[in-house]
Amino acid sequence: MSSENDFQDSCHLNEQRNSHHSEKVKKNLVTRLNRIEGQIRGIKALIEKDTYCDDVITQISATQSALNSVGRLLLEGHLRTCVVEKIQNGDEEIIDELLVTVGRLMKK
Repeated sequence: MSSENDFQDSCHLNEQRNSHHSEKVKKNLVTRLNRIEGQIRGIKALIEKDTYCDDVITQISATQSALNSVGRLLLEGHLRTCVVEKIQNGDEEIIDELLVTVGRLMKK
């Protein structure tokens, strides 16, 4: 997937919650999200054209998979940077936050 170097360290700048992705990672994420946005517009067009339901569902499934991929990429970066940094600084509350986050992702 991504290397640890693709994610910048320090998720907190002046105690604000920020994410610091490299330009390479940001570009990758934006590209994926633009593709997903196009898929959503395509699904809308299929519905407007009364396309066979199974074909629409197939496109929805592909779009969900693409969105899940973006979520996994973001989670990986979060784990490699923010979570590691907070644990190294003695902040174990990040584990509770992480469990909630993973729970949200797994609901999908």
